[in-house]
Amino acid sequence: MDLSPVTVRGYRYDLRQFFQWWQQSKGRDPQLEKLSSLDLIRYRQYLVNVRTLKPTTINRRLEALRHFCRWAYATKRLKRQIALDVKPLQVVRNVQPLGLVDAEVYSLLRVAGESTHGLAARNYTLVQLLLQTGLRIGEVAALQVGDVVIRERTGMVRVRAGKGLKAREVPLNATARRALRTYLATREDPHAIDPLFVSTRGEAMPTRTIQATLTHLARRAKLRRVRVSAHTMRHTFALTYIRQNPGKLVELASLLGHESLDTTAIYTRPSREELAQDLERSLLNVDG
Repeated sequence: MDLSPVTVRGYRYDLRQFFQWWQQSKGRDPQLEKLSSLDLIRYRQYLVNVRTLKPTTINRRLEALRHFCRWAYATKRLKRQIALDVKPLQVVRNVQPLGLVDAEVYSLLRVAGESTHGLAARNYTLVQLLLQTGLRIGEVAALQVGDVVIRERTGMVRVRAGKGLKAREVPLNATARRALRTYLATREDPHAIDPLFVSTRGEAMPTRTIQATLTHLARRAKLRRVRVSAHTMRHTFALTYIRQNPGKLVELASLLGHESLDTTAIYTRPSREELAQDLERSLLNVDG
């Protein structure tokens, strides 16, 4: 099963949540072989009506259960594939994802470049790389020094195992190359197999440390309009690219590592602000 470490950790958490609910609902330690489609459907209703979670969160938890039930069926712990009867909730996305606006990007880069304890070059480069390439957080955490190629006028970063363990190469623009060149100059004779981004202890930065760093920087920059994460940076990259290169969905999908253009197409949808402006213009003035 080609799942990233981040996905595996998320599924493990989701499964723990389900088994806690199942044990509480049964009032005793339930037996796995007695797990049924009805149990899964009831859990889905619990998430909808009691927990009132977002459809995307519910669907992620159901997907974790589907993976688990397929494994249980393959290993003969379940007699049939009970998760087939449990349908995901429909998620209607009629607006594009939220990204950072220019002023927010400048503020984030400024505080990153002002980081203390000798972390200014690393943090600034981390933010720039996310903004200029749209890499996933797990892809950034897995980067090694040898995955970065910087020449005078060109450059690229090699993602050795993206989502689904698929490799791809993402070009580096002048901004990203300049930041990486400055950062690597602060590293003491790094080898090709050394992690690109390291913690204060000299170890590879795990995804949780990368996210904690971004959260800290966003707090210092006083960014409150949108929760700043590596995925927000990915959205920002994609929205900027499609704005500057209208209609180039295939190219954007390749850069992001998307298998389907339907996934990439969300960046061509109108923003909330655009919808509000269109509605404002279309309504009749009835104030008298």
